[in-house]
Amino acid sequence: MMVYKGYNGKAEFDDEAEVFYGEVIGLRDVVTFKGTSVKELQKSFKESIDDYLAFCKRINKTPDVPVSGKLILRIPPELHSYAAVTAKSEGKSLNSWVAEAVKDKLYGRDEN
Repeated sequence: MMVYKGYNGKAEFDDEAEVFYGEVIGLRDVVTFKGTSVKELQKSFKESIDDYLAFCKRINKTPDVPVSGKLILRIPPELHSYAAVTAKSEGKSLNSWVAEAVKDKLYGRDEN
């Protein structure tokens, strides 16, 4: 994962074309980049973000920003209740308990 000005980029390698290609993730707008080496890919990633921000400014559009950290979640009421009770019994807010559960799922319990 690459990060620049708070934007995240994910890239892959195309064996046939012998080129790295990627996309800035977490945006509604599509921002892509590519390169034939890691150094070129990183440069293209940064240039694509700078170009995107300049384009938005030029057309007087507010650029998409990476995710805010706010998440609206719809779950069955029974699950919501059970999670709230479990969080309270562990002395945590529901928000911090859910954040911890997501982190555990993504990174595994051993990497907290």
